[in-house]
Amino acid sequence: MKRVRLLIIGSAFGALILMFIFSLPRPLFNVSYSPVLYDREGRLLGARVALDGQWRFPEMESLNDKFVTALIEAEDRRFRRHWGIDPLAVARALVQNIRERRVISGTSTITMQTIRLSRTASGKNRGRTVGEKIIEAILALRLEAGRSKNDILALYAANAPFGANVVGLEAAAWRWFGRSSQDLSWAEAATLAVLPNSPGLIHPGRNRDALRNRRNALLVRLHSRGFFDEETLTLSLAENLPREPLPLPRLAPHLLDRLAETGDRAAFTTTLDRDIQERAAAILNRASQRFAENHIMNGAALIINTQTGETAAYVGNTQTTHAGDVDIIMSWRSSGSLLKPFLYAAMLDSGDTMPASLVSDIPTRVGSFSPENITRTYLGVVPADEALARSLNVPAARSLRLYGVDRFARLLRSLGMTTLFRHGNEYGLPLILGGAETTLWEITALYAGLGRAVEARPGSGPAFFPPTVFPSTTPEPGVPPSPLPVPHSPLTPGAAWLTLEALVATVRPGEEAIWQEFASARNIAWKTGTSFGFRDAWAIGVTPEWTVGVWIGNASGEGRAELRSAVTAAPVLFELFSALDSSGWNSPGWNNPGGGRPSWFAQPAAQLRHAEVCAASGFPAGVHCARTRFIGLPVNAPAHRACPFCLTVALNENLDRRIILEPGSTGIAIEQKWFVLPPAEEWYFRRWNLDYRPLPPWEHALLQSPQGEVVLALFNPEPDSQVFIPRELDGREGRIVFAAAHRNEGEVIHWHLDGNYLGSTNTFHEMESRPASGQRILTLVDSHGTTLTRRFTVLDRED
Repeated sequence: MKRVRLLIIGSAFGALILMFIFSLPRPLFNVSYSPVLYDREGRLLGARVALDGQWRFPEMESLNDKFVTALIEAEDRRFRRHWGIDPLAVARALVQNIRERRVISGTSTITMQTIRLSRTASGKNRGRTVGEKIIEAILALRLEAGRSKNDILALYAANAPFGANVVGLEAAAWRWFGRSSQDLSWAEAATLAVLPNSPGLIHPGRNRDALRNRRNALLVRLHSRGFFDEETLTLSLAENLPREPLPLPRLAPHLLDRLAETGDRAAFTTTLDRDIQERAAAILNRASQRFAENHIMNGAALIINTQTGETAAYVGNTQTTHAGDVDIIMSWRSSGSLLKPFLYAAMLDSGDTMPASLVSDIPTRVGSFSPENITRTYLGVVPADEALARSLNVPAARSLRLYGVDRFARLLRSLGMTTLFRHGNEYGLPLILGGAETTLWEITALYAGLGRAVEARPGSGPAFFPPTVFPSTTPEPGVPPSPLPVPHSPLTPGAAWLTLEALVATVRPGEEAIWQEFASARNIAWKTGTSFGFRDAWAIGVTPEWTVGVWIGNASGEGRAELRSAVTAAPVLFELFSALDSSGWNSPGWNNPGGGRPSWFAQPAAQLRHAEVCAASGFPAGVHCARTRFIGLPVNAPAHRACPFCLTVALNENLDRRIILEPGSTGIAIEQKWFVLPPAEEWYFRRWNLDYRPLPPWEHALLQSPQGEVVLALFNPEPDSQVFIPRELDGREGRIVFAAAHRNEGEVIHWHLDGNYLGSTNTFHEMESRPASGQRILTLVDSHGTTLTRRFTVLDRED
């Protein structure tokens, strides 16, 4: 029987121990917290109210020593010495309450108050009854057994009420004093230390004297115990009490919203820099005020560390009531001309182009697509690097046609562009001119990757990878999934460096073309882009330190004639770079040895080979080229064909006529090397280059040009093309305009369609016609009988 009693007692004792061990809920505080955003140094960037309508920040890792000292002095002087219950306080309270026959003194320790706060938050607190006090005491003992004193202080500070809808020390410090709890003065710390037991005292206009008296009394006790000197006491007593709750910072609200949507945690420490973020937002908002006069209401900017991909500034939109909540950085927008540098670099690697090789800039039509330069003019021919720097649309479209649309789309996907969701050929040639969509997040990353690719080496890690907003390698919530980093850069260091060199030469907005000569100028490889219909204005810039992306426009997609990147996005881009330079911000890992002009990408000499090219055409030098020079090419780029534009001509003694010497002739011929463009390119090139020398005329009038010489060119239609002729706006039958060029100025061209004479032109060779549907043959004949024939098909409206 005794053994049974012992077993029952032991079981009961064991049950009590188990109940004690598992008496505390996990977590102790099951509440919602305010999403909070911090920069790389722990400075507050922004916060949102918690789901229950309270400003409640997550628990801090460390507490302000002043607040801890003030709290212990005010609430529980023996906090460091008891186990959750203070027997001396209990005895004192019993004596005082019995003597006064009413409750005038409490017995709650900070640990017991923490338990009461947790039970109140979970709805289990039933007032200040004796039974509730006993429960709080037991749970306080359990809490002390499992947590350190500092942990208990942190729990209390994070969940104590501080008036209005403010819960927790950190939220209170920001709402009442506008600063972090780590920066509190003695007076501010004392004010917050006395608030949790009487949070209503903070209400403006109520009980201000009572709050001041409690604060001052606490300050006097702290001074008497030697925590600060007399001067600090005098200054602390003179400090004013807080009034209205202060607004919290809103420096990166769009990033905070995106991260908060994941719900995986409440506090986000990011790679952002508060100083850079503030400056970038201010610059963008000032610019937005100017652009708003033309009904351009939105803008965004992204600044990332070129080397690491860490985000330093994330301005998702401007401060505007017009769709200001839209996060433009993650929005899909037409890419404009931003993809041109990647096509240029790819073609350098493939050998399809060379840095200064001439590309055609003449009227071009491929099916129904007819690209136009932004200036609506044509240069005839232009060096490939200059075409990129000037962002000419026609050379870009012709280059993409040569390289292959689907091949280029695959390259972009390999670089990390996830917005190309269709087969490349479905985009067609418009892909290079804004026919696809991208995000500021991804396109800025691609340009940073271009900078990293300059120094990419086998085993050096990937060059192209998405940006990051967290200082660790953990997955980022709120950011769209990106493809894995490419182990080896699809673009070689040589091609990347030559591309950046071409982009450095771009004329800056509002500055002269010789901006490079100014000592204050810095090297920035930059590119602009304006989408069709003037809906998106882009500017992206790259240096070894920073990559900056800017978008200006309307989130609604409304186009404005004034929305041109050169006068909107580009000036903002350079103001951001100027702010980065003038403020002395240096991204980690990059230095500027010797001061002066900031650093630039080092030439990857081992990744380039020297090639002798024609000085006039930029193609590999041939036997007919008069002058040559040396340039750098990607080391493994295939050899290109020799210069097709230079030839050797025979001239008379006066050097003003071409001659043909028959066999056995005794005439004198002087040979000269001559740069000659095809007729179509020459017709436009001569109007911009007065020093261009066309071929001299023949010494004797010939019935026809020598065999192999091309003097006629037809712009439209292209060979074997399909043409659809729409009706005019007024309902009349539409017409097609044929366009041609002749090498000889003033030459007459006779036009025939399917053998029927259409008319003749002189100098400006354009002819209108309304051909019937079906296959057609257009024939051009000059006065010497030179003939050009072109077959094309006119589509029926039902085709």
